[in-house]
Amino acid sequence: MELAIRSESGGTVQVSDQVFGADYKPGLVHQVVTAYMAAGRSGTKAQKSRSDVSGGGAKPFRQKGTGRARAGTTRGPLWRGGGVTFAARPRDYSQKVNRKMYRGAVRSIVSELARQDRLVVLPSLSLSAPKTRELATQLKALGLRDVLILVDGFDEALFLAARNLPNVDVMTAQEVDPVSMIAFANVLATEGAIRKLEERLA
Repeated sequence: MELAIRSESGGTVQVSDQVFGADYKPGLVHQVVTAYMAAGRSGTKAQKSRSDVSGGGAKPFRQKGTGRARAGTTRGPLWRGGGVTFAARPRDYSQKVNRKMYRGAVRSIVSELARQDRLVVLPSLSLSAPKTRELATQLKALGLRDVLILVDGFDEALFLAARNLPNVDVMTAQEVDPVSMIAFANVLATEGAIRKLEERLA
């Protein structure tokens, strides 16, 4: 299949049907995105139950005759300084996702972006200096505001220019992830990034 190149001279770029023409599989995309976000959770929160709190060995007051509810420890969940009823424990939130599933989900996302005309391809994207205004002008000319920019390699000027623009991010084709690709209204990719992405997902 072919993707149109947004430039004055126009043109198209030939891409693989397997990568950019795949069927959209919402169940697979949901599973991979959920697993990716879950893997980012630290899972380190912890609370103390009544067995973890020190003290409370002595009965606070006698069993009968005080007019109060009977109590055997001051470390129960109803007492200040007591343990938590259902204390949180450190846990691992990661989910197993095979490489084949991950690549399939990314192919599905990329193909759907292309079908919805949300994937914009440029011959190249470069700045004369790391100036936010220069990048903003180029994006405005393309009619893009909420956009993820994909490049084939690290470009310091581009990264510095984009970091102060809201709803704009820059990533290389090697590091792009499914969550980032669905977080923006559009994806702007250079022709080199398309080739790298195609090589990665083939």
